[in-house]
Amino acid sequence: MLADLSLNIWALSIVKALGLGYPPTQLVFLRAMVGLILLAPWLWRGRALFGRIEDKAIHMLRVALSIITLTASFYAIARLPFATFTAMNFTRPIVTMVLAALVLRETIGKARWAAAAVALVGVVIAVNPDALPAGNGLPALALAILAGSAAVIATRRLRAAPTLVLMGLYTAGLALFTGPVAALSWQPIAPGHLLPLLSIGVFAQAAQICFLRAHFHGEAGFLSVLGYLSLIFSGLVGYFVFDEVPTPAFALGAALVVAAALSVSYGARRRRAPEA
Repeated sequence: MLADLSLNIWALSIVKALGLGYPPTQLVFLRAMVGLILLAPWLWRGRALFGRIEDKAIHMLRVALSIITLTASFYAIARLPFATFTAMNFTRPIVTMVLAALVLRETIGKARWAAAAVALVGVVIAVNPDALPAGNGLPALALAILAGSAAVIATRRLRAAPTLVLMGLYTAGLALFTGPVAALSWQPIAPGHLLPLLSIGVFAQAAQICFLRAHFHGEAGFLSVLGYLSLIFSGLVGYFVFDEVPTPAFALGAALVVAAALSVSYGARRRRAPEA
């Protein structure tokens, strides 16, 4: 799990460092193409699985939402403090919870609504939108969180699909649909940037593999809590690499967001646990 966190942070660090010089769709396309090349041997070996795909419309919706999520995330990370980007992403369990209530008709108790309110207050305190400059990427990050949470809902509807099918259609769909858009706004890649940009896809794909292996061998509750270490890691990277100094208000707001997300995640695990 720590390898997954580190690899994701390395990938996002490259996007943050170079993202202002290239269109987000170009970065997403490069990430997808590298991932597709890395997945190719497994996709070929399991090609028979792709002959009987069900719920094609939901698969397409998941790909579309993922394109929006990644494109908006890459735009935002290049313009926002690293720790702010990470802290706001911890609101995804809250947004997913609300969408599950609206789309899947899941019941939300008073405690979870209270957690959502605490998370909202935490975001306002941590981000302090009035102090951010224009073009700060905050609306793009909000779009990424909304689309990413909706993609989780779509994935829930596809829980019967094999993992290889989900990964293959996701990666191939990203490459296929972002390619034409990236070509229209393509920026020449500086010689010194080619390897780091390609590394985004390598790190992201390796992180996905580490994530799946961790959840195969580890206990889900422990791993979900461990995931909050990414806030510390991203804060350290922001401080030492990008000269970003977190404020006390950010620390307070981030703590409220993490506490609310932990509350929602813990409550969900308790409801899924079998009765003694």
